[in-house]
Amino acid sequence: MQALTGRTLDEWVALVEQTSLDPVDRKAVRAWLRDVHGVPQNSQWAIADAAARRAGWVEPTFTEYVESQYSGRKEVLRPLFDRIATLVLGLGEDVRAEGRATYVPFVRGRQFAAVQALASRIDLGLRFTSAPDSARLTPGGPGQSTHKVSLTGADEVDGEVEALLLAAYEQNA
Repeated sequence: MQALTGRTLDEWVALVEQTSLDPVDRKAVRAWLRDVHGVPQNSQWAIADAAARRAGWVEPTFTEYVESQYSGRKEVLRPLFDRIATLVLGLGEDVRAEGRATYVPFVRGRQFAAVQALASRIDLGLRFTSAPDSARLTPGGPGQSTHKVSLTGADEVDGEVEALLLAAYEQNA
């Protein structure tokens, strides 16, 4: 890191601690590193994470991330998430789910699917190098998705959605 930024990780964390920033607010720390010091993106993430951990922040577990995403009025979407997660994880032994604050990415080598709970629906994001023909696909989506399918109930997870998931899985080995 020193060769890239001019400071060691410990020096950057000490600098963060000298500011009025809340070191647990990793987004604010990353913005400050970018805007004030021109720190490259990957280094921003590493510094902000180290500063937050030194201040006592502990990363939530995968279960804690999911529970926070599907609490309150979004709790009704949890069965839909569970249905999708079961399908995605069943695609292969090389698939893993990761925790994030606002969505759940599914990865095999690289992210190929992501699930994000919104107010009244779930967006199933899919990453394609060559998108299949489907009227249900729209551009965008959470994470590294190129396309998404919006779903409101587990009954909408049909053969077409399963085929789209499989195509994204196969295109992202």
